[in-house]
Amino acid sequence: MSKAYVVGERSLILGFKGVGFEMVEAGDGEKLAIDLARLARTPDVSLILVTETIAAENPGALAQFHETSRAILTTIPTHQGSRHLGFNEMKKLVEHSIGVDMLGKE
Repeated sequence: MSKAYVVGERSLILGFKGVGFEMVEAGDGEKLAIDLARLARTPDVSLILVTETIAAENPGALAQFHETSRAILTTIPTHQGSRHLGFNEMKKLVEHSIGVDMLGKE
């Protein structure tokens, strides 16, 4: 059975537990890299949501996860507002796949 995970600061991800997400607490970018590497080796992972504040601390960890896993990984904004990390990643992927910036400039 496929599982969905949410990774980030405990206070920001606790609500996702109520709707069936598995919680992975990561307080900094280094812990994020360790946790994503572990999740990449887990066969039943299908979706991972990462808080933008933690993702911004270690964007290389997200890139490494994308290279080693087929699971969907995206960032979610926090109470501090969106940094548009998920949108920017999608924009790069669309532009790379079709060669045109269809989603517009920043």
